[in-house]
Order: sequence, then C-alpha cells, then structure tokens
Amino acid sequence: MFEPGVMFWADRDNLEMALSLGVKYGQLGIPDGMQLTAEAAAKWKAALDAAGFTLVTVFAAYEGEDYTDMATVAGSVGFIPPATRALRLARTLEVSDFAAQLGVGSIACHVGFVPEDAQDPDYLAVRQMVRDVCDHAAKHGQNFALETGQEPAGVLLRFIGDVDRANLRINFDPANLILYGTDEPIGALEQLAPLVVSVHCKDGDPPAAGVPGALGLERPLGKGSVGIGRFVETLRKVGFHGPLNVEREAEDQDARIRDLADGVRLLRSLVAV
Repeated sequence: MFEPGVMFWADRDNLEMALSLGVKYGQLGIPDGMQLTAEAAAKWKAALDAAGFTLVTVFAAYEGEDYTDMATVAGSVGFIPPATRALRLARTLEVSDFAAQLGVGSIACHVGFVPEDAQDPDYLAVRQMVRDVCDHAAKHGQNFALETGQEPAGVLLRFIGDVDRANLRINFDPANLILYGTDEPIGALEQLAPLVVSVHCKDGDPPAAGVPGALGLERPLGKGSVGIGRFVETLRKVGFHGPLNVEREAEDQDARIRDLADGVRLLRSLVAV
C-alpha cells in the first residue's frame, strides 16, 4: 500500500476526480454542511466498492473554521473554541458513525492549538472531548487520528499520553509543521512514528519573517520546504506502509487538480526508487 493516494472533499470533489488521478486509496473530507444520512453512506459505499477504491480516513471539518492567520486559527479551529465544543463533539461522533457505515477504520480532524499547560481549562476540556471521541470510535473499531501542525511533536506526544486511549493516533502532515512554524518535519516524524497511522503529502514554506502571527504558504508538492524525497525516505525508514495521500488546498480548482496530479506523479517516481 506504500503508493500515492489523495485527500479529497465530499463537497468540492467527487470520486471520479480521485480516480482520474490513477489512485485507488484516499482520505475523504466531510464538510460541516453535509447531511450524513444512511442513504448518503450507502451511495458512497456502493461507488467506492464498484471502483475498488479504499478510504483509509474520513476527516471532519467544522462550521466557522478559518485558517487566515495564527490568531484566527486559535480562535476558530477544532475543539478549542468553547462556544462550539458541544456541536463539534456531536458532529465528530456523527462522522465516526458515517465512516463506520463506509467500513472505514479511522477518523481524523484538527483539534486546534492544544495548550502546553496541562492544567489549563482549555487543555482539560479538549482532553475530555478527545477521550469521548476515542471511546465512541472504539465501538466501531476505529482510530481517532489527530493531525499534526499546531503543536510541536513533543507537546502532541505528551497530550496523547495524557488522553490515555489506545486508539488515539496521528495523521502526519509535514507541511503543517512548517506553515505554523512549530517543528521540523523529519525529526517530528521520527519522534511520532509509532503513532502515525496515515499521512498527508503536502508542501509549504515557512511564515514570512517579520510578520507576527502569519501562516506560511502552502505550495505544490515538491516546490516547498518539506523536502518530499527525504520525507518519503523517512517514512520507509520508520516502517510506514500506508498510502501517501497528496493534499492540495488551492482555491483555484483547476490548478488544484493539476497540482494533485503532479504530486501523484512525483510520488510515483519517488516510490519507484
């Protein structure tokens, strides 16, 4: 399974787009407004089965999330904002149920900036939410994967240990660590490797110097600062065997699909070495 896959979205994309890239594995993003009915699940499952396409992860996104800059991310993303916790917990459990109907064994999301202080009220609240999601997902035999980026590897590792759930794992995104300026991707991957169940192959450059609170710039795979060849080599070294899911979130959909296709071709060349 160590071959290219794709991260795609149920509202922005469709299965035909993913198949057009020549891949048979992927991760499906679920936008907040999508109705997760039994009928919707049955349609997706039938299409996936007919195409021989395997979803390895179903991702939850939430209404009101905004990735404009650091402050906006901190105030809007994941489980951190107190006003949206109850709704987002319920939505995450719903995504878990939907994924189970598709036969997918892993769900994931961004939980937001986890405080370093383990006694911070936000830390304690998020820890309990993650435990609740893990316990629900476990009923379906699922992992709950936290996406990297908004904390250094050591902080994320301590948080996962504190949550203390066997099915809490990591979706490793090397670009996010660069975009947020939180860690060096290769060293972080080596540190977190035993918990990594899925990956994004995404690229980006660091935040601009002298611009407080700015995020870095996402780039097409192979054109940013990740060093995708070294990333793939390190995945091999640590024993990762899952698909290498190309992610690209450019606003221009045509350009995005071109970048996804280029990323798949690049990964094929790297995997073949």
